[in-house]
Amino acid sequence: MTTTAQEDRTTDDLRALAERAGRDLEDASALEILQWAADTFGRRFCVTSSMEDAVVAHLASRALPGVDVVFLDTGYHFEETIGTRDAVEAVMDVNVITLTPRQTVAEQDAEYGPRLHDRDPDLCCFLRKVKPLEEGLKGYLAWATGLRRDESESRANTPVVGWDEKRGKVKISPIARWTQDDVDAYVAEHGVLTNPLLMDGYASVGCAPCTRRTLAGEDARAGRWAGRAKTECGLHG
Repeated sequence: MTTTAQEDRTTDDLRALAERAGRDLEDASALEILQWAADTFGRRFCVTSSMEDAVVAHLASRALPGVDVVFLDTGYHFEETIGTRDAVEAVMDVNVITLTPRQTVAEQDAEYGPRLHDRDPDLCCFLRKVKPLEEGLKGYLAWATGLRRDESESRANTPVVGWDEKRGKVKISPIARWTQDDVDAYVAEHGVLTNPLLMDGYASVGCAPCTRRTLAGEDARAGRWAGRAKTECGLHG
């Protein structure tokens, strides 16, 4: 299926395509899923990465060399996360695109008051993640994420290919069925870059003010917005 053909499809067509692919590709390998995405959408397909690791970016580069990898620079990242982004850009066959919020942290502090992430984390995530991604994805028909079903209860039903109703795009989660052991094995086999914080007690890496190390027995997302009911930034639902 050509990219040109996809550009002529309606939202209903794309939704039906996503739902059908979710069923057909449920048992496919991650690389097969990404190859389908590359063949179907071509350059109107991208990967989003938090730079926790570069596993999905690496997989996608095998299916579509030079694939766009979209990174959200919120202004609150750990230095290690920015370093991982720079390393990925330097050594992998990908095109890293860095998105930034409309306001700098200082400008946001001036308008909303300092430490908005403590007082209203949902608004902070909306301003610094959700809105920039919404703008950054406008030129694409499909995007890939690193969501896995084993990460948390809220992600347990993640389809390998689904429909992003909010953005009107096909959403691909090629490693949805993977476990942490699968990720670790892929990293070891292919020498994939990972964020150094993963070796320092962090099971999931987000913005520095809202991320802590996880404790023994906690799920991978427990270190994000610890002590709050919040478990997602809003990018995935």
